[in-house]
Amino acid sequence: MQLYAGIDLHSSNNYLGIIDTNDKRIFGKRLPNCIGTISMALEPFRKKISAIAVESTYNWYWLVDGLQDKGYKMHLANPSAIQQYEGLKHTDDKWDSFWLAHMLKLGILPQGYIYPKKYRAIRDLMRRRLRYVNQRTSHVLSLQSMLNRHLALQLNGNEIKRLKVADADKLFKDPFCASAAKHSIAAIAFLNTTAKQIERQILASLKLKKSF
Repeated sequence: MQLYAGIDLHSSNNYLGIIDTNDKRIFGKRLPNCIGTISMALEPFRKKISAIAVESTYNWYWLVDGLQDKGYKMHLANPSAIQQYEGLKHTDDKWDSFWLAHMLKLGILPQGYIYPKKYRAIRDLMRRRLRYVNQRTSHVLSLQSMLNRHLALQLNGNEIKRLKVADADKLFKDPFCASAAKHSIAAIAFLNTTAKQIERQILASLKLKKSF
């Protein structure tokens, strides 16, 4: 008889639930976030486990990679999409892990994409670059607002990015306004430099795939 496993993953621990094709709970236990411990818990059922579903909002890399390396077929649940099946959930389901296993068995588990491990780090670096760009935009908008508010001066984004820290004393007579502007200009310059450094690193390592 085939078995289906669900792992509800949290920041420091997880709950592993295993059911059979009749929804009988074969195993259930809270475990520490240790791939060795989780592997030992799964080992007695290895030959019968058809697949494992993992639900996590952010920290799934180590678990999915670790269990894939050990030969398990992994599925990454999409937490935001699971709610559409809440009406089917058994009233006595105490742990989400069994519910994950149940949806996996029925073939209705909403899934997220398990991004290939070898490309994952560069994707995360690109996301970090985007965060820096968003922060830079926030500082640019804030400084634009400040210049308009105090001086009725309108500068576009590129003009703001070309400002030097020393320009703040030329623009503002009030020392506190000048200080605020200096901090914004310095932050914009730092974030701009950081984003460009990341871009150069990423572009230097990218290769066009034949499929494109």
